[in-house]
Amino acid sequence: MATTADFRNGLVIEFNHDLFTIVEFQHVKPGKGPAFVRTKLKSLTTGRVIDNTFSAGHKVNTARVERRAYQFLYKDDLGYHFMDSNTFEQFPVQEHLINAPEFLKDGQDVEVIVHAEEEKILGVELPQHVVMQVVYTEPGLKGDTATNATKPAELETGATIQVPLFIDQDEIIKVNTETKSYVERVK
Repeated sequence: MATTADFRNGLVIEFNHDLFTIVEFQHVKPGKGPAFVRTKLKSLTTGRVIDNTFSAGHKVNTARVERRAYQFLYKDDLGYHFMDSNTFEQFPVQEHLINAPEFLKDGQDVEVIVHAEEEKILGVELPQHVVMQVVYTEPGLKGDTATNATKPAELETGATIQVPLFIDQDEIIKVNTETKSYVERVK
């Protein structure tokens, strides 16, 4: 049990029969009336973000959520299969629980978010940046790099992103998995 005084970014609470993480909060003490706390909550099961206001001192149930390191193995009809690196236990995860499934490579390390009391998987997060090889892209024109023009490039996992014109086929690039965009070339 926690009160609004215990709120911090990243705290996971049970609210409206769902698990929410606090994205943002602000204690407000108006000149007239009681104090309250404005929050922005993100559902761990649906990803939906809602705004809610709690009165000061309101009690909420906290949930214990753990982040565990797992390794991606393969994808089949049952979903995406991951393995615990310590126990070698394998389990499938549905695609909608993964934040960027198009950038998953075999053997890649990920973080699995687990509700500790129920051992229920809430989501899978890839690292913020992944290194990928460009499998196919049209050649860029020489001298056409003065503008911020981009072109589509297909990556080794089959995903297509926009890259600058100077990127050629078979180059290794870094991709941001949150924005699904090109970051830089990898030497």
